[in-house]
Amino acid sequence: MSLSVGATAPNFTVKDTHGNTVSLSDYSGKPVVLYFYPKDDTPGCTKEACSFRDNYTQYITRGINVFGVSMDDEASHQQFTQKFNLPFPLLADTNGAITKAYDVDGGGYSKRVTYVIDESGKISQVFESIQTATHATDILAQMG
Repeated sequence: MSLSVGATAPNFTVKDTHGNTVSLSDYSGKPVVLYFYPKDDTPGCTKEACSFRDNYTQYITRGINVFGVSMDDEASHQQFTQKFNLPFPLLADTNGAITKAYDVDGGGYSKRVTYVIDESGKISQVFESIQTATHATDILAQMG
């Protein structure tokens, strides 16, 4: 069972695709889309990532930060990012701490769940039934 709408989003600090340290608390006051996915460079995960890539300008225009999270390491994230020209950071949750904190542990991988976190750090939306090819546009439509 994933976290509920209205819950405070658990803070985390982790390395991204480029080795930068990312903390959720650094984005206080800004909306964040945190999408969890099972594995880099697999068919569904690639469709989902490319959905965000193809709609990324709309997210940036609206001031929304996008992060993909899986339990893959930085090297895997770098290859995935380069292969598909992903413009947003992927977070390397190699020890599964974020996956566990957000209750999306699939037993060695992250389940496909997306959280929208509002400016106050609360979860405003949870997506568990995801159409990977249209996920990014589905979120934008729900956000209004």
